[in-house]
Amino acid sequence: MPNNFRVKTSGSIGGTAHTIYTCPASTQTTVIGLNLANILTTGITANVLLENADSDNINIIKNAPIPTGSALAPIGGTQKLVMEAGDVLKVSSSDSASIDCALSVLEVS
Repeated sequence: MPNNFRVKTSGSIGGTAHTIYTCPASTQTTVIGLNLANILTTGITANVLLENADSDNINIIKNAPIPTGSALAPIGGTQKLVMEAGDVLKVSSSDSASIDCALSVLEVS
């Protein structure tokens, strides 16, 4: 089973839930880090949503504040997230074009 570290980035995420990562078929993924940076000059709130194949949509964080000039790491350190094939991780913000996102994962296929 090959193991592959990957980084996925997305800039200027806004109010609509934006797909950051979809776990590929025949793969299990461990999310080892997720960083959300506020790129505006005002405070915002962020949401991270996990959607799975069973249509169970759960909030990883909801309306979490990110002050001006700051970032939030909802996944990382001792906090990990396991995703199965077809699971989708989405991010949204309280303001348009306000979050830059970096996601680090380990894919096992």
